[in-house]
Amino acid sequence: MNILEMKFLENETGRWLLSLGIAALSFIILLVLRKIIANYVERHAKKTATGLDDFIVELIRKTHAFFLLLLSVVVGSYFLALSPAVTAILQKIAVLSFLGQALVWGNSVLKYGIEHAVAKYRKDNASEATTVVALGYVGKAVLWSVILLLALDNLGVNINTLIAGLGIGGIAIALALQGILGDLLASLSVVLDKPFVLGDFIIIDNYLGTVERIGIKTTRIRSLSGEQIVFSNADLLKSRIRNYKRMYERRVEFRFGIVYETPVHKLREIKAIVKTIIQSKEKTRFDRVHFKEYGDSGLIYEAVYYVLDPDYNVYMDIHESINLDIFSRFSEEAIAFAYPTRTVIIRNANVELSGKHQ
Repeated sequence: MNILEMKFLENETGRWLLSLGIAALSFIILLVLRKIIANYVERHAKKTATGLDDFIVELIRKTHAFFLLLLSVVVGSYFLALSPAVTAILQKIAVLSFLGQALVWGNSVLKYGIEHAVAKYRKDNASEATTVVALGYVGKAVLWSVILLLALDNLGVNINTLIAGLGIGGIAIALALQGILGDLLASLSVVLDKPFVLGDFIIIDNYLGTVERIGIKTTRIRSLSGEQIVFSNADLLKSRIRNYKRMYERRVEFRFGIVYETPVHKLREIKAIVKTIIQSKEKTRFDRVHFKEYGDSGLIYEAVYYVLDPDYNVYMDIHESINLDIFSRFSEEAIAFAYPTRTVIIRNANVELSGKHQ
């Protein structure tokens, strides 16, 4: 008997060789096509400023060779006379392979969409950027859930029964994972209520820094000294949060003391001097200045003004300039600042001496 006429699984050897050859040829063609298309799109992408072309190139190259191999095997199997059972197994393998590849594509699309949206909104609308990040997590969860259910359905699992069972088991899981679920719900609260968003400078208890990432379980901020501080979302919402990014102006209150020996007419001039200095500065709104009280070592004045910019460096530059101008004007007017002093009075029957000791 001719070796090509020998049968295996009800197919002649020649037919098996034909099927194998077609599968190998299909695999080679698919690999070559993937490379040609990727290179063509990449050359076109270098001529454009958009990042979408680069993403398409990345998506093409993420088409796994194993998926193309299984696809080629399925194509080759059409030239064989296979039993229904074997055909059903090949179909299941093909569907599972496609679902796996679809998961890779879907994750890449979600990642690109999230990064693109965050980059777009982060400067102009940080709250929208925070919402996009949260929706990205939800999208990934939905994608994985759909792929998993389709894969189980392809394997013959009754997903209706499975979903019903998960509903009952979900109660037990929820009780066991109260902490994690609490953080998850807290992250949704952060996204919906927006007490802070990405890029906000916040203070939580004694910790302060810029919000760097809002995750499902934790929120991370970058402190001024450089280290990353991680907070549980549930604990975070139980704390009092001070959000300085949303400050539209800064109230500044400061005091200074004048020596008791200052003449009354000079004391009356101090208010006008300080008021004029503050009003001369840009981005400020004068509120008040008053001779507030008699201190232990001097006459205490209190001044209040507003800096019309939330930036801390702007506030410090303005306040430094005000302090220097006050010091300069008081020197010109011979108004002395108070400093801690103690007066010692010594009396005896005949002589009363008094002196000051610093």
